[in-house]
Amino acid sequence: MTDTPHDDGARGRIILIILVCVAIYGVLGTRLVTLGLTPAAAVAGPAASPLDEIQAARPDIIDRNGEVLATDLVRASLYAEPRNILDVDEAVEKLTTVLPEFDPRSLRRDLSSDRGFTWLKREISAAQRERVHDLGIPGLGFLSETRRFYPGGSSVGHIVGHVNIDNAGIAGLEKTIDGQGLKALQSLGLARKGQSMAPVELTIDLRVQHAVRDELLRAKERYQAKAAVGIVLNAKTMEVVAMSSLPDYDPNQPAQSLDEKRMNRAMTGVFELGSIMKTFTLAMALDSGVANLNDRVDARTPLVIGKHKISDFHAKNRILTVQEVFKYSSNIGTARLAMLVGQERQRAYLKRLGMMAKMPSELPEGARPLVPQRWPKITVATVSFGHGMSVTPMHAAVAGAAVLNGGTIAPPTFYPRSEAEMANVATRVISPRVSGMVRDLFKLNAAEGSGRRARVPGYRVGGKTGTAEKVVRGVYADDKRLNSFLAAFPMDDPQFVTLVVIDEPQPAEGEQYATAGWNAAPTTANIISRIAPMLSVRPHFDDGVGQLADLGTR
Repeated sequence: MTDTPHDDGARGRIILIILVCVAIYGVLGTRLVTLGLTPAAAVAGPAASPLDEIQAARPDIIDRNGEVLATDLVRASLYAEPRNILDVDEAVEKLTTVLPEFDPRSLRRDLSSDRGFTWLKREISAAQRERVHDLGIPGLGFLSETRRFYPGGSSVGHIVGHVNIDNAGIAGLEKTIDGQGLKALQSLGLARKGQSMAPVELTIDLRVQHAVRDELLRAKERYQAKAAVGIVLNAKTMEVVAMSSLPDYDPNQPAQSLDEKRMNRAMTGVFELGSIMKTFTLAMALDSGVANLNDRVDARTPLVIGKHKISDFHAKNRILTVQEVFKYSSNIGTARLAMLVGQERQRAYLKRLGMMAKMPSELPEGARPLVPQRWPKITVATVSFGHGMSVTPMHAAVAGAAVLNGGTIAPPTFYPRSEAEMANVATRVISPRVSGMVRDLFKLNAAEGSGRRARVPGYRVGGKTGTAEKVVRGVYADDKRLNSFLAAFPMDDPQFVTLVVIDEPQPAEGEQYATAGWNAAPTTANIISRIAPMLSVRPHFDDGVGQLADLGTR
């Protein structure tokens, strides 16, 4: 029998169908193998599901020396697909044996719904994951999530901030990083778990941060204080090298941040800072030309303005030179100099020093100063020595750096900034000549005035004390003080400015006084003696400072 043309056509069609099927299965097989070898993050792509969004990665945050301040850890979370649960009662019974914290009634309600997905427990331990897996319950699954971890703990809480359970920044620099584009990258699927991201480098030196915090803790305990603040700035660049506010909080336990006692007093607390404000009054008096260092100021009797009388804590009851006004921290002399400057120029200088507006920085947290609406003569006088106007400690530290570094100011920064970059953003506040005069006043106060206990052998520390009575129920209370010490070192060419604030200190054991010269000043000395070697400041032991008379500690 011979094949007919009809048979040949049928055979050809069969062969063609077989070849097409082989090709299709080959493509499918190749695709399956490819998918099996491709990382899950790449498979998800830009159109990833909502489950993938919570796995978004965050960059590490590191200090200026590369020490990790914040990083991502991978943890497992338990979820359920209620539609695929075969026996809800059995699932509830088994799960509560492994995770007894589950409420059986709530768990049964969740597993009985018709939803395709529901969280059961976020961030379970490896042991819990293994035990749940061994239960073999269909419809349960695990998702690897990134959890933020802060190795520095409480030391850096107010700086780095923290994230929520979905790894989104909600405070501190974590929130800032999201606002600078990270959140947009995450939503586009360009920042996912397992992907490498360049770390964010800060100006903070973790070694210095630890030392500042440790000395503040010691001071808080020694002087039974309510709170304490410490700031270290690079005077040449306005970089924040350290910033600590006690009580602080651990970003690994973000619920602590809700306690108002743990607020960031350095940036969000506004205070009448007392006599450290005399630094700026004398700077503006010298810069505006209404006084020079050898001019004389009448401090023989209290200054009366209307119904108000301004007196001195350690009254000399004589005419003082401008240098002595600073050295003896004379309220009378400072107020008289401020009135020579005048209301308009005083406000203008304070504005240039950044004290009339919120201090800009990379931190989202920050408070606006409390500035008087009216500015009569009595306000000119009281603001001159630190009463009647409230600012944050960071305002005072930045203004202090400006009047000591040659006279230029720029917003503080937590991101690296060179001196050349500083020059591009800085504005002049006072002349270099007057800045040199202010440095001389700081040296004088440390050598002969209320800052003697801040001296550190070899490091030429200068500074100004501030002891401000706090307002309680509308009146100043003489038994509740906010003490501060604004300092710089080395004084011949200040590289760093420090500010220490101690809230409601009591006299240390065996001591009679609780003014700033007795607590904020020695705390500053302890800090500088520890951090100066870390900051590569070379000591000089040719100061030749001898024994000095006790000139008061206001």
